[in-house]
Amino acid sequence: MDPFKIDGPTCISFSGGRTSAYMLWRVLQSNGGLPADAVVCFANTGKEDEASLAFVQECSERWSVPIVWLEYRPGRAYAVVSYETASRDGQPFDAVIAERQFLPNAVMRFCTVELKILTMARYLWGQGWTEWDSLIGIRADEPARVASVRANPSGGTRGVDRHMPLAEAGVSNQEVLAFWGTQPFDLQLPTINGKTMHGNCDLCQLKPPAQRLALIREKPSRGIWWVRKEEERGGRFCRDGPSYAELIKFAAEQRDMFDPTEEAIACFCGD
Repeated sequence: MDPFKIDGPTCISFSGGRTSAYMLWRVLQSNGGLPADAVVCFANTGKEDEASLAFVQECSERWSVPIVWLEYRPGRAYAVVSYETASRDGQPFDAVIAERQFLPNAVMRFCTVELKILTMARYLWGQGWTEWDSLIGIRADEPARVASVRANPSGGTRGVDRHMPLAEAGVSNQEVLAFWGTQPFDLQLPTINGKTMHGNCDLCQLKPPAQRLALIREKPSRGIWWVRKEEERGGRFCRDGPSYAELIKFAAEQRDMFDPTEEAIACFCGD
C-alpha cells in the first residue's frame, strides 16, 4: 500500500522544513492533489527564521495547495493567521510561557505540545473533526523518533492517530536532500552535514550548546528574546547547560566550550 495515499480525515503537519515539505509533495503526487478531507497545517511559534516562513508560503503557491497558518493564543485558544500577519517576534511563545509561568525545557516540552500539537488539534476540533490521521515528517533514518511515535500513536491527543509515511516508505535524509537539489526552489537555509542548523525555533533549547553558540555568533540579536525570557522567569530553558546570557558572553569572547558533534534532542517540531 502507498503510505502517502489518504483515505479519510487527515491533517498533514508541515513544520516548515525540507523533510515535511517533501512529505507534502509526496502526498500531493499520490492523491492527484490535496484530497477534500485533508488539511495542511503550519503552527507558527513566532521564533522561526523568516526563511522558514517564506518557504511555507512558497510551497503553498508553487504547488497550489492551501496551508492553514495557526498560532497559539492565551486561554488555550488558537488564531488563524497568514504569511503576512504571522508573528515574527515570539508572541505565541510569550503567551504560553506567561500562562505556565515557567520556562519549557528538555523534560517539560510544553512549547511543542501547546504551540504546535494542541494548537493544530484545537483548530480541527473547531472544524467539527473528532477523529483523524495526522501525517508527520519523520524519516526512516530517525529510529528513535520512529519508535517513540509507534509506541504512542495518539501522542496523548484525543482523536489523533499519528502516521509517518516517510518512515514507512524507507525515505532517508539523503533522498530528501536529493529531491530538493532538483527543484526550482528550496528552503533558503544552509544544510551543514545534512542538517538544517537554522531550522525550527531559532535557538531552541533542544539544539546542542555548540549549535546555539554558532547561531548566536552568526547573528547576536538571536539571543535577545531567549535572554529576556530567562531573566523574566528567573530560570533557564536548559537546566543542565549554559544560560543564554552565558552563550552570548561566550560568543563575544570567541570561546569554544562545547562538543560540536553533540546531537540535538529529537522533538515533534520536525525538520
